[in-house]
Amino acid sequence: MSHPDYLDLPCVRVAQGQMTLPGSKSISNRVLLLSALAEGQTRIEGLLDSDDTRVMLAALDRLGVSVTALGGLAYLVQGSAAFPVSQASLFMGNAGTAIRPLTAALAMMDGCYELSGVPRMHERPIGDLVDALNAFGATVQYTGNPGYPPLRIMQPGLLAERVSVQGSVSSQFLTAMLMAAPLAVRRSGRALTIDVVGELISKPYIEITLNLMSRFGVQVERHGWQQFVVHPGAAYRSPGTILVEGDASSASYFLALGTMASGPVRVLGVGYDSIQGDVGFTDILERMGARITRDAGWIEASGINVANGERLVAFDTDFNLIPDAAMTAAVLALFADGPCRLRNIGSWRVKETDRIHAMQTELRKLGAEVSSGDDWLVVHPIPSGKWQSAVIDTYDDHRMAMCFSLAAFGQQPVRIMDPGCVSKTFPTYFDEYARLVK
Repeated sequence: MSHPDYLDLPCVRVAQGQMTLPGSKSISNRVLLLSALAEGQTRIEGLLDSDDTRVMLAALDRLGVSVTALGGLAYLVQGSAAFPVSQASLFMGNAGTAIRPLTAALAMMDGCYELSGVPRMHERPIGDLVDALNAFGATVQYTGNPGYPPLRIMQPGLLAERVSVQGSVSSQFLTAMLMAAPLAVRRSGRALTIDVVGELISKPYIEITLNLMSRFGVQVERHGWQQFVVHPGAAYRSPGTILVEGDASSASYFLALGTMASGPVRVLGVGYDSIQGDVGFTDILERMGARITRDAGWIEASGINVANGERLVAFDTDFNLIPDAAMTAAVLALFADGPCRLRNIGSWRVKETDRIHAMQTELRKLGAEVSSGDDWLVVHPIPSGKWQSAVIDTYDDHRMAMCFSLAAFGQQPVRIMDPGCVSKTFPTYFDEYARLVK
C-alpha cells in the first residue's frame, strides 16, 4: 500500500466527538502467541490490524499454525504445544512485541529457526534475552552483530531450573521468558524460577503478560518484581474466546485532544478496568487540568482551550511505568504554564528510534527550548508568538507521527513526514484525528 510522503496539518482550535480504539498491540501479539501455544482452539475478537500484528500472523503461518480470519477482526487459532514446522526463516519487521517472545518460545523447541527484521530491528538490543536463554540451556546464535538480531535458534540442551534476566533495558525480555516458561517446564519436568536482575522497568507490561497467561491457564508465583516461579504441570489451555481491549497508548492522543482543545473527546474500547498500564496517563492529564470521566468501556476527557491562550499545568513526572504515553506528554508540555520534566525514560533510546534524541530534535523545530540526558527530557513551553512552522521528521516511528499531530494546536501549521508509518499500530489514525478536530 502506498502512502503520501507528507501530510500538512493546518492550525486547529477545537476537538470534540468520540472514536473507537484499535485493539492493543501489546495484548494482540501476546494473545496470538499464547493461542498458538495453547491446547485447543481460541477465538480472538478485536485483534489489532496493523503492521506488527501482520508480522506475528505471518510468522505463525510459516511455523505451521492454523489461523483462520473470520472477518470483523476475529480470528480462530488452532493451538499446539509445539509448532508443526521445525525449520523456518522468519521476518519480524520492527515488531519488538513479536520477535522477543517468539525468540524465547522457539528456543524451547526442537528445530532450527532464523529470525531477522528491518535494519532498525538489527539495531535494537536483544542481548540480555539471548544471554539469559543461553545460560538457561538454549542455543541462540547471532548471525550479525553480537547483541542484536538477526538470530539463529537451534535445539536446546539440558535446561536449568533457574534463569536470570535483566530488567532495566526492556520489560519485553522478562515477558519473553515468562511466556516461554511453561514450554521449558514441560520439557524439563521441573519448576522454573526466573530472577530479575536490576530495577525492572515498565512493570505494567508485565502485569499484562501475567494476566493473559492466567487467562490461558498458567498461574505464575510471584515474589514482588524480582522473582517469578512457574511450577510443573503448567500448560497453556485455550480460554475459548478472548477479546482484545482497545489500545490505551493510542487513547493517549485523543484524550490529550480533549484536554487541550475543549472537548469532550470520548474513546471507546478501554475503561477503568483495563489491564493496560497506560490508562494511568489519565491521572497525569487530570493533574494538568483535564476533566476525566471513566466507565467500564470508555474514557472521556475535556479541558481548556490552548488555542485561546489557556495553559496546562506543568509537570515533573517519572514515566517509567508508561513510556509510550510519555511521548504524548512531551508534546503537551509545549502548552504548559512552565517547564516540564519527563524522568526515567531511558527505554526510549531502544524503541523504534532513539526517541529522546528524536523528540528533542523535532520539538526544537517548533520553537521550544529542550534539554535532555540519558533518561530524561525537559521541555519549555513555547510563548505566544514564538511558534515556528515545522516539517516534522518521524524516523519510521508511529508514535512520533501521532504525538506531533497535537502540535497543530499551536500557532503555526505542521507538516508530518511519512504519515504512513502509523500503520505499525494505527493505520487509520489521521482519519480519526481529522474527524474530531476543527
